[in-house]
Amino acid sequence: MKNKKFMFLGAMSAIVAMSLTFNTTLFAKESIAATPSDKPTVDASRLQALAKFTKVLSIVEKYNVDNLTIEELMDKALKGMMTNLDAHSNYLDAKSFESLKVQTNGEFGGLGITVGMKDGALTVIAPIEGTPADKAGLMSGDIILKIDDKSSLGMSLDEAVGIMRGKKGDPIDISIVRKGEAKPLEINIIRDIIKIESVYAKTIGDNILYVRVTSFDKKVVDGVRKALKQYEGNSKGIILDLRNNPGGLLNQAVGLVDIFVDEGKIVSQKGRDSRENETYSAKKSNTLTTAPLVVLINGGSASASEIVSGALQDHKRGVILGTKTFGKGSVQVILPITATDAIKLTVARYYLPSGRTIQAVGVTPDIKVLAGSVETAENKFMIKEADLKKHLEGELEKVDGKKKESDKEEVDNKTVITETQLTKDIQLKEATDIIKALIIVKG
Repeated sequence: MKNKKFMFLGAMSAIVAMSLTFNTTLFAKESIAATPSDKPTVDASRLQALAKFTKVLSIVEKYNVDNLTIEELMDKALKGMMTNLDAHSNYLDAKSFESLKVQTNGEFGGLGITVGMKDGALTVIAPIEGTPADKAGLMSGDIILKIDDKSSLGMSLDEAVGIMRGKKGDPIDISIVRKGEAKPLEINIIRDIIKIESVYAKTIGDNILYVRVTSFDKKVVDGVRKALKQYEGNSKGIILDLRNNPGGLLNQAVGLVDIFVDEGKIVSQKGRDSRENETYSAKKSNTLTTAPLVVLINGGSASASEIVSGALQDHKRGVILGTKTFGKGSVQVILPITATDAIKLTVARYYLPSGRTIQAVGVTPDIKVLAGSVETAENKFMIKEADLKKHLEGELEKVDGKKKESDKEEVDNKTVITETQLTKDIQLKEATDIIKALIIVKG
């Protein structure tokens, strides 16, 4: 019996082995048969793929529980395709396309916040200065969990922006996760018409010009040129503040660098299609100043802001100070499909003058300074002998109700950055000290 059993098992093993050999041989023959000459041509593959898409579309239209029109199904298909390409490509229907055009012109309705997808999460790139989102306390790096009780998981950028925009005066609740906070934060924001002042300038002391660029709309280059001419006597040193600047138009970023750099590459873009490859260079005729320069950046500085700070860093034209930038180094173009809708498509990546990329890397500052205030142990009541009489007269003025020095500071805040303001912003204070040193060295 034992022998018969072993013989039976042996026969089974032989059959299994033969079967495996037979199947392997079949796979091998199939593999050998699939020669390049037998593969479908590119045109045939395209036709097969289109046929598959048409078949699925037809089935969904016929059997889907919701009665959707062919136009609605096509819009959904286009949105799905575009959002699955990368975090920045998308399909713009008539409403989204119009909103984008309005935003580029520098005025739109909503919260005043720029968002992006980072590691699959809806993330605040930067609140725009002076807008409802900024005043409500939203910060760069905040992850948006919910918008009015709607989960952001699986939500596209277009959907998120569409929900957040609305009529002036309408409230909205945003649930966020913030680094360092033990639990999610609930923030209520009142929508408003967003008017962006993309460039404004102030003076620090007698010879330092502070230029803030909040976003790269079509008015940036003209705005900076105007500020440099207006404060020509106060610009022995310049601080360019690009913190929380989410980017914008490429030509404005190139034009801004051109104001400070007189020759060489500013940025290049390279794509799959060689027609998208382009190099932008500085022209001496566009350069307005050679004054010492410090550029402020942080995690909310993205895209065009990174091109400007990275190019100036590569040219050794300025000292870059702050924290690492966001890391968006891809090129999107708007391609109209009809008179009312379009697609936003990533066609290339940016490369700085040195050849390095920004994408997912960002710009690392020359001097790292975290945000915060300046700690000071100054004794405000410490008075020198020479100041005693003047100080007491000042105290009498306060008692008598005359104008206080702090009131004067408030009046000057529109055009001047005061010492009090500098102590509240350690990054700006460090930038000011560096500029003072550079002015001394140059002088």
